[in-house]
Formats: sequence, C-alpha cells, structure tokens
Amino acid sequence: MSRRLIAILLAISPALTADVVADTAQALSTGDFARAESIVRADRAVHGETPEALDAASWIARAELMTRRYAAAEAEAKQVRAACAAFLRSHPADSSASLADALGAAIEVRAQAMADTGRRAAALEYLRSEFAAFKTTSVADRIRKNINLLAIDGSAAPALDVAQYLGAKPPSLASLRGRPVLLFFWAHWCGDCKADEPLIAKLAREFEPRGLVVIAPTRLYGYTAQSDSVTPQQELDWTRAVFDRFYSDIPGVTVPVSASNFRAWGASTTPTIAVIDRAGVVRLYHPGAMTEQELRPALERVVAGERAANRAQK
Repeated sequence: MSRRLIAILLAISPALTADVVADTAQALSTGDFARAESIVRADRAVHGETPEALDAASWIARAELMTRRYAAAEAEAKQVRAACAAFLRSHPADSSASLADALGAAIEVRAQAMADTGRRAAALEYLRSEFAAFKTTSVADRIRKNINLLAIDGSAAPALDVAQYLGAKPPSLASLRGRPVLLFFWAHWCGDCKADEPLIAKLAREFEPRGLVVIAPTRLYGYTAQSDSVTPQQELDWTRAVFDRFYSDIPGVTVPVSASNFRAWGASTTPTIAVIDRAGVVRLYHPGAMTEQELRPALERVVAGERAANRAQK
C-alpha cells in the first residue's frame, strides 16, 4: 500500500486525533495489517469497545478494500457493522464523529466489496435497506453516495434546488434539456476542490462553445476559516468570497447553495463531479478529484451525442 495512505487518512478522518486510529493508520500506511489489527485488539483490551476502536477497525476494512482483499474487507466490515449495532442500542449514530464514521465506512466497504465481486444488485439492496434505517442521520449522505455510485449512471438526474444562489440565478436541470451539463459539487473548505478548479475551468472554456453548461453546487456547513460559529449570512458571505477568489473564472458557472442538493446527489465527498447528457441522464458520477484523462472522455461523449442528435433532426 502507498505511504500516501497515512496522509490521506489524516486529512479526511474526523477521529484521527485518537491514538488508536492514528496508530492503526500508521501501520496501514506501510501495509502492516497484522500490526494494525494488534493495535485495535490492544486498545479494546484496555478500554473495551469504543467508537474510536470501531473507527480504527473500519480503516482496516477500508485498507483491505483498497488492496482488493475483498473477502477480508467484507468480513471486517460486517464485524464492525455488528459492533456498531451493539453500540447503537445505547448511543445515537451521531453521538460521536467516530461512531458515525465507523458505521458509514462499514456499510460502504461491504457494499463496494459486494459490487466489486459481481453482486451489484445485492449491494444496492443492502445499501437501500441501510439508507432506510439511517435516513435521519449524517450517515445517510454517505449511503446515498454509494447508491449513486452503483445506480445513478444511466438514470435521470435528480433535480437541483436553485432557490438560493451566488451570482446569477442557476437554471433548473429541466430547462437545460438538449444541452450537456457538468456538475461540480464543492465546499469553501475543500482543498481538492480548489486543486480541481483549473481543470474544470479549462474544460469549460473548451466545451462551452459546444453547448456545455457548468453548475457548481455548494452548501453551508455552519463555520468558516475564521470561526466555528457563524450565522448563515456570515457563512454565505465567506462562501461568496472563496468563490470569487478561486472559482469565478469558470465560464458561465452558476452556484446554487443548498444542502438538499448534496443530499439528493449523495455528495458526501467534495468535490463530486457529475456529467449529464442532453436528455437529462447521468453519464458519469464521481466522488472525489478527477484527472483530465478521466473527465474529458465523458464530456466528449455527451457533447458528441448532442451534435449527432442535431444532425439527425436536420
């Protein structure tokens, strides 16, 4: 496993301040699964089952999935999910970030392992069952993301809430039928979003003359870089400042501001990128940063499809 994994874990896990999680991540970064497992066992022997131990165990499952040890990943995920179930009898899912992270990861890893080993339909059924169980918790967004990963490609694009926005009013997706659309979900705190912006701007400049529309949904999170406690208006002003500094050169981009868009699209990861064809059908859905080599072919296909349809109508 790449040594970059430790940096990734430290950047994206909310619970990595706990020694057991950090120590487990360090072991996984060198591919030492045996040591990672012994760290979790030792922590449980001293402290019993805790949300932090569950979170650490979930990272073992994630690492197994990343290294395509599918049977081990699924087994570990099922064990973590069962331990979470016991914890949930006395603790709400959102009682701690570690518990929610462990639960969401266990569900995600099991579903992805199932899908990657030829059980896509069963994975979707499992995810939908878990979504029903946790639809009122923070875990729901993560489950929805995984449902979309398996099911949204080839499906009608969920509508966007455009009631609140920055700058020009965004068009509805329904009004854009006949034009290809690129959705770029971003957050004011997201470094990967800023890193992806030059690529989005470059492709927008290239494909806008051929009909492409870029919409960049964002949402409010309740904080800014300056304060952990702000009013919605203060955060909106900060979000506008971040947009003006980092994203305003994307040609024709509009910015709806709504948490419901993130829920509908399962955008629990930023950036999340989606490409929609002229008929309003999703042709690409990708949580996380993308390279030009990954994104360009999807845009070429939807733009070429538009030209072909126009020729057929003449």
